[in-house]
Amino acid sequence: MHHHEEKHFESPDFVRDIVIGMADGLTVPFALAAGLSGAVDTSGIILTAGIAEIAAGSIAMGLGGYLAGKTEVDHYEAELKREYTETETFPEKEKEEVREVLEEYGVSETSSKLIAEEMSKDKEKWVKFMMRFELGLEKPDAKRASRSAFNIGIAYIVGGLVPLSPYIFIHDSREALLISVAVTLIALFVFGFLKAKAIGQNTWQGAVKTTLIGALAAGAAFLLASLIGAH
Repeated sequence: MHHHEEKHFESPDFVRDIVIGMADGLTVPFALAAGLSGAVDTSGIILTAGIAEIAAGSIAMGLGGYLAGKTEVDHYEAELKREYTETETFPEKEKEEVREVLEEYGVSETSSKLIAEEMSKDKEKWVKFMMRFELGLEKPDAKRASRSAFNIGIAYIVGGLVPLSPYIFIHDSREALLISVAVTLIALFVFGFLKAKAIGQNTWQGAVKTTLIGALAAGAAFLLASLIGAH
């Protein structure tokens, strides 16, 4: 007999928040700083603008995460209320829907009828079954919205400080830009490596993919910033 231990990734929401915040944090402040580097010789103004952007961006991103989490909770509660109403108003129709779901999973018609009748005796479990297997909804964590806002906001700040860090120590903006490019690419590579490791994917493939995508996004943002600055 061999002991079998199943390993599943258990923190997808947390990783999603970090990915959203870090990815934007690494690219948007970099584009801003890079765009200003062509027009400003000293790093002080760029650093001030970059920090202001990080503050505003982290608040905006965090608020977006909060609203998304709150919307998920509100949507679940609305659907839950509707399912309770339907089981009380149209019980036979709801039993039929239970049978249809079970038959999709290969349960025989006879067995599905017996299961539906038995399940209908416990309204809470009946509704829970319908929420999960008919609507595909899992009960969201009520605290998810605030945690998501915090995770995304902090990740954005951490990511945004990476491309701005050279401007803290180097006075010449063009020299700081070259260092910022190198630091940002390294950060994207490390970030992609750790993200892939956390979710059980190929680490080197994940690192290269994240670096390329981040570089393209940062490059596109930099090009737009430069074009706007030129006009």
